[in-house]
Amino acid sequence: MHPLRAAIERGDMDAVPALLAEDVTFLSPVAFAPYDGRKMVTAILRGVMRVFEDFRYVQEIGDPAGRDHALVFKARVGDREVHGCDFLRHDADGLIDEFCVMVRPLSGANALSEAMAEQFETIRREADPS
Repeated sequence: MHPLRAAIERGDMDAVPALLAEDVTFLSPVAFAPYDGRKMVTAILRGVMRVFEDFRYVQEIGDPAGRDHALVFKARVGDREVHGCDFLRHDADGLIDEFCVMVRPLSGANALSEAMAEQFETIRREADPS
């Protein structure tokens, strides 16, 4: 089982930063511009976990020794079901250096976009508490 999947499934968001490269890039399913850096990506993932209900990974794709992995998930945002995939790329040290998320259907992506917009002030504070 991929270490990110294991951490999220046991609800251990404190374990996530150690899995991310310092310069990790997050590619959102609902925002054009990428988000960079371990603190920001960790804060975004915490926000996502506050928004998703009944989140569960349903499939893992990739060679355990390889650098690319796909974690397929299902969740709800309010009354909308979301199916998605976390595409993870690892650097030479085994840390996640790119985290790309895709979701479907459009109604679920729209619900996710709206819910995350409501989270973003909290996410910014978590990423830069100063």
